[in-house]
Amino acid sequence: MAESFSVERRFFDDKNYPRGFARHGDYTIKESQALEQYGQAFKALDEGSRKAKTADEKNFVAFCRGERPAETFFEKTWNKYRSRVNTIKRVYTLSGVVSDNLDEFNAND
Repeated sequence: MAESFSVERRFFDDKNYPRGFARHGDYTIKESQALEQYGQAFKALDEGSRKAKTADEKNFVAFCRGERPAETFFEKTWNKYRSRVNTIKRVYTLSGVVSDNLDEFNAND
């Protein structure tokens, strides 16, 4: 698997994990290391900006497209990352109203 998921730079998500994956608490040490080491490849394959070269990468792309469930450690780790990053942060108010956007809530007052 040495040639699979090869990248030239580490992956960081300063927007969602400004202190790094390991310090945030969402991921195990092994998951954090995999995201940092291979995350650039995962992201490029997921977005389609990188063509899959190996069988492992082709399987990863099939998972990203929803053609098969996450089976490998890398697929499960990337799935966990995507689900954490793509969740909508809800805002709960004292009135009991749930809003995805405070501006929208304030406009209705």
